Amino acid sequence: QVQLVESGGGLVQAGGSLRLSCAASEGTISTYAMGWFRQAPGKEREFVSAIASSGDNTFYAASVKGRFTISRDNAKNTVYLQMNSLKPEDMAVYYCAAGVLSAWANNYYYWGQGTQVTVSS
Repeated sequence: QVQLVESGGGLVQAGGSLRLSCAASEGTISTYAMGWFRQAPGKEREFVSAIASSGDNTFYAASVKGRFTISRDNAKNTVYLQMNSLKPEDMAVYYCAAGVLSAWANNYYYWGQGTQVTVSS
């Protein structure tokens, strides 16, 4: 069992940056791929980024590639999402998840509660 807790969300102006963290309060993430997803009001949850358990492979949605960077520190049981050049369309609740490396939400077994990212224009 893995319990995930996201933090780092907040209000930022367009063009600004935020760093999201996802820490495991129970269990360990070291054997899992980790993913970040987001859901805006009235929209379906969408893939943002994922990283292999070793950290060797990373994947990004086209909409965030070049602006967002995923990383992990297995010793700290934490995964990060550095978000730069934020746009109003990035505004959403961001969720981290642990599971099998994939862009599909169904391949992730454990989910955090989400953290709100608000981008003002």
